[in-house]
Amino acid sequence: MAILLIYFFIGTIIVVYSMRARTRDQEDYFLARRRLGGLVSSLTYAATTYSAFMMIGLVGLTYSTGVGALGFELLYLVGTLFLLRYYAPRIWELSRKEKIVSPSELISLKHGRNSGRLSAVISLFALIPYTSVQLIGVALLLNRFGVPFHTGIILTGFIVALWGLLGGMRGIAWTDAFQGGIMLFSALALVSWVHLHLGGSLFIGTEEKILEVPNEFWTPVKFISLATPWFFFSLTNPQVLQRVFVPKNKLALGRMIVLFGSFGLVYTVLVTLLGLELRFLTENGVFPKILDRDLVTPTLLGLVPEWLLIAVSLSIVAAAITTANSIVLTLSSMLSRDVLGEKRRVVVGKMGIVGLTIMVMAFASKRPDYIVELAVLSSTILLCQLPSILGTIHLKKTGKHSSIFSMISGFLTSTLMAIYSLNPLGIPYSVWTLLISLSVYLLLLRLER
Repeated sequence: MAILLIYFFIGTIIVVYSMRARTRDQEDYFLARRRLGGLVSSLTYAATTYSAFMMIGLVGLTYSTGVGALGFELLYLVGTLFLLRYYAPRIWELSRKEKIVSPSELISLKHGRNSGRLSAVISLFALIPYTSVQLIGVALLLNRFGVPFHTGIILTGFIVALWGLLGGMRGIAWTDAFQGGIMLFSALALVSWVHLHLGGSLFIGTEEKILEVPNEFWTPVKFISLATPWFFFSLTNPQVLQRVFVPKNKLALGRMIVLFGSFGLVYTVLVTLLGLELRFLTENGVFPKILDRDLVTPTLLGLVPEWLLIAVSLSIVAAAITTANSIVLTLSSMLSRDVLGEKRRVVVGKMGIVGLTIMVMAFASKRPDYIVELAVLSSTILLCQLPSILGTIHLKKTGKHSSIFSMISGFLTSTLMAIYSLNPLGIPYSVWTLLISLSVYLLLLRLER
C-alpha cells in the first residue's frame, strides 16, 4: 500500500506538471491541442489499449484455453496495424480540417448531428461495462492481499477521476507514458522469474490440447466470435480512435503506429507465454490448479518475491488506470459535445468525468461475468458504428437515416443475441452484428440516393 501511495503521488505530480499549460478550451482539454509527439502518442495509445485485460484476463484465458489465445490477440494487433496504416492518416487530416474533437463528431460530419448523438449514447452503453473491467481487475488484485473488493473499486475510481479531471488529455498522455514503461518491465521480469525459479523445459509434458488449435474452447466459431470485434477495435472504440487526432504532424503519427506495434508485439507474447507456462507448471504439480481464470495472476503473485510482487501489482494498476481514465475522458467529450451540444465550456467535460466515473464504479461493484467476455461484448456492440465511420471516410454523399438505422439494428442484434446466447446458422453474433448493420446501411443509403 505504501508503494501504491508513492505511485499515486508520482502520477499526480505528473498530472499537476501538465497543468502548466493553461487549459483554454475543449480542444486543449480533450486533445492536448493536437500537439503530442510520436513517442508519447504511441505510449498513450498502447497504454489505453492494453489494460487489466492483459495481465489478468489474457493470462487467465491462455492458462485455461491454450495457445489459441495468442492467435486471438495477435490477430487484434495485426488488424489494428493494418487499419491504422491505411485509415489513420485520413482520419488525422479530417479531424484537423473539420476541427473534430470527439469521435462521434466524425460520424456527425456526413450523417448529421442525430447520428453522432446516437453513436455517443451507444458508446456510453457499451464502454461503461468495459471500463468497469479495469476497476474489477485492480480490485481483484488488491483483494488477494487483504483489501476489500469494494474498497479497491473506490480507490481506483478516485485515481481515475482525479487524474482525468486535473490533466485532461495532456495529463493522461504523460502518465500513460510513465505507466507504459512499468507495464513492459514488469511483464518481462515476471515471465523471466517464473521460468527461472518455477519452470524447467518449457511446455514439456503439457497437454496437447492446450498447444493445439482448434481445441475444446477454441473452435472456429468461438475464435471468429471473439476475433471479429477485436480486429476492428481501432476504428470502433472511441478511446483509441480519438488518439489518432492528437499527434502533432504526420511524422509523429507514423512513429506512433510503429512504436505501438513494437510495444504490442512484445507485451502480447510475454503475457501469453506466462499463461502457457503456468499451465505447464500446474500439470507438473508446481503451481496450484486454478478454476476461476481471473485469479491465475493474483495466485501467482502470492508466490513471487516482494520486489516483483510490487512491480507487477503496479503494472496491473497502471494498465487499468490508463485505460479507464482514457475511456472516461473520451466519453466525457462525447457526452458534452454530442449529447449535450456544449462545445465550449471545459467545466461541462469535467463534470462528465466525475459522473461517468461514479457510474463505472457502481457497475464494477457488481463484478459481472469474466473479464475477457465483458471486453469482447463491449467491442461487439461498437461494431454497429463501423459502416458509418467507413462511410464518412470513403463516401462523398451519405444519408442520415442509413447511419441511424444501421447503428440501431446492429446494437439490437449484438445485445439481444448476447443476452439469449444466439448464433443463428452457427454464425457468431459478432459477425451477425457486423453483417446486419452493414446491410442496413448500404440498403438505406441506396434508397436515400
